[in-house]
Amino acid sequence: MQAIYTALFGLLGLALGSFLNVCIDRLPGERSIVKPRSECDACHRRLAASDLIPLLSYLWLRGRCRYCQTVIPKRVFLVELASGAALAFLCYRYGLTAELGITGFWALVFIVVFVIDLEQGLILNKVIYPSMVVALILAGFFDPPWMEGWIFVPIASAALGGAVGLLMFWLIAVVSGGGMGWGDVKLAGLIGLICGFPLVLLAVIMGAVLGGLAAVGLLVARKRRWSSGQTIPFGPSLAVGTMITLLWGGGISDWYIGLI
Repeated sequence: MQAIYTALFGLLGLALGSFLNVCIDRLPGERSIVKPRSECDACHRRLAASDLIPLLSYLWLRGRCRYCQTVIPKRVFLVELASGAALAFLCYRYGLTAELGITGFWALVFIVVFVIDLEQGLILNKVIYPSMVVALILAGFFDPPWMEGWIFVPIASAALGGAVGLLMFWLIAVVSGGGMGWGDVKLAGLIGLICGFPLVLLAVIMGAVLGGLAAVGLLVARKRRWSSGQTIPFGPSLAVGTMITLLWGGGISDWYIGLI
């Protein structure tokens, strides 16, 4: 049965990935994510149901609009694939539990944060602020596995983690004189609310390490800046670092403590 559940959640993730693409396309432009129906950005033809089948439509149409042959961004395919893979993996890991719902929700949120910041250099208040409210509510009613074994109850851990993340990045933003955006500051506060204290520190360190590796990779490739002219965004590495922390943070912390 576990294999069936995993496959079903993978399919659910693919469908939700299509919705995430709508959010990624419309939220930065202050557009509704509910209406109008999906259309081609180039020719503005309404897309039929057959054009919106996750993964398959993109492959069948060979990455082009059925009507005007405009290239569909590869991101559409990759977001659907990532969403499906994430929910399938989380179902395999946690089974039909509250942890599956919680981690699955945050995985989808961070996919949106990752892609919007990567493409446009924006971390949107309309994503961060509602997510903060959700994080506090979840901390008040659930005891997520990544907060087990610490001295704080989940709601206290979340509040302290949020304060620590916000303060750390606020100080960095002030000292750097604009070297870090305020969106990153708010994102750090959200990460603290989700991970709690002290795992917020691990999430930030993981994000910094991943960001550093990305920067080195771009330097090796002689691409110091993105084509949009923006410097390397920090949100994507923070998003990935946070998900690593949610999934394996306890084990990483135990390993580090064992070393010292």
